Amino acid sequence: MTLPDKPVTLSIAQIAGLNQKLADLRHDVNNNLSLISAAAELIRRNPESAGRLSHALVEQPQKISETIAQFSRDLDAALGIARP
Repeated sequence: MTLPDKPVTLSIAQIAGLNQKLADLRHDVNNNLSLISAAAELIRRNPESAGRLSHALVEQPQKISETIAQFSRDLDAALGIARP
């Protein structure tokens, strides 16, 4: 990781953009966690549905990871951080 050599100044628009991306990140992660909770509850109530719902449980952690990784890339770009 290569950090900027001098202090980073962000414009109001850049800060607002990052704030919106952070809000989107929170929303997306919350949605993914809600799907996990809902699928787990449905499986608890009806164990026979496990086969149908297991894909929802398996896919969500990867989606959360991808969402966080994208936010991290956006933040790095805004702050001028280079990663190999």
